[in-house]
Amino acid sequence: MEIDYAAIEAERSRIRERYLSVRRAASSARGLHHFALISSDVERTIRFYHELLEFPLTEIFENRDYRGSNHFFFDIGNGNLLAFFDLPGLDLEPYKEVLGGLHHVAISVERETWERLRGKLDAAGVPYQVESGSSIYFRDPDGARLELLADPLGEMYGTRVM
Repeated sequence: MEIDYAAIEAERSRIRERYLSVRRAASSARGLHHFALISSDVERTIRFYHELLEFPLTEIFENRDYRGSNHFFFDIGNGNLLAFFDLPGLDLEPYKEVLGGLHHVAISVERETWERLRGKLDAAGVPYQVESGSSIYFRDPDGARLELLADPLGEMYGTRVM
């Protein structure tokens, strides 16, 4: 199938013209409370995020919606949390990208932290891909794709997005 890039750009321009404004209205949201993923192994997930990526574990308790399931949280800065559930007994399939599903979670870090974490990924043997000199893409132990982005919050590759 051939992709009509001109048509895609025309549609992007139409959407930009209709929805983007110099005087953007304030959001109705206060911020991201937490983003929840699923873990197949609680301690392995904690070691990966808490020890390797240096996102402190902030709490772990029973999931109110599923008895025996853990709900646990990591501090990813700026008052935001990355959360996980384990769902014992459900025999879930491994992670896969599907329409309407997760593509990746991008987390902003300072450049020196980006460099340090890249070294830790190397030392741990975690495969990754660097893009544009400021993004590292890799997968967590359950296959969720993550991005560590050295750009400041509200910017991406030199473009102000916030």
